[in-house]
Amino acid sequence: MKRGKNYVASRKIVDRTKLYDTAEAIALAIETAKAKFDETIELHVKLGVDPRHADQQVRGTVVLPHGTGKTLRVLVIAKGDKADEAVKAGADFVGAEDMVAKIQNEGWFGFDACVTTPDMMGLVGRLGKILGPKGLMPNPKSGTVSMDIARAVRDIKAGKVEYRVDKTAIVHVPFGKKSFGSEKLSENFNTIMEALVKAKPSAAKGIYLKSVYIASTMGPSVKINYKI
Repeated sequence: MKRGKNYVASRKIVDRTKLYDTAEAIALAIETAKAKFDETIELHVKLGVDPRHADQQVRGTVVLPHGTGKTLRVLVIAKGDKADEAVKAGADFVGAEDMVAKIQNEGWFGFDACVTTPDMMGLVGRLGKILGPKGLMPNPKSGTVSMDIARAVRDIKAGKVEYRVDKTAIVHVPFGKKSFGSEKLSENFNTIMEALVKAKPSAAKGIYLKSVYIASTMGPSVKINYKI
């Protein structure tokens, strides 16, 4: 693969044979983020689990202390008092049948997260094949199906991220922007790692954290020596 000159220059800064401590790795990720935009810093963790087995799934959410650096647009599908709660909590779009129809008929995706109440899942379920592939389908495990609509909206706005192991047993999570600086990125990083460690399935055997890497959107990966 042909790489740009910025990537090639950044690659020379990172020693691929070295395991860096967290602080040094984050400093390198910031240094090698040379794009003209404010790059996202991402975490990639290879876990010692077999995602084919239900008892070895790793999935959850965590609110980052400094957010993600991205302002998320939240759609709430609810009625009555719960719709009012959503508006007061700062939801960007609130509705019920009208919003479902807008998504179905117009292919509208002007939102980054969708929240609903359990009683509305019969209606929202119609959108499964549309929202599912985009990772926008409300789910109790991610806290997006809840009677506490206000808290769900506030958490998302505050910087809640979802982590979920993929079919290759890797978890990919963004944890901030280059502009955050080392201190804030370190706190966000540690918050996610602590959540991942706590989420270790009892059925998982052997080494749980097989490898931990971070990288900016356009930069090279940096391997971290992370120990439980």
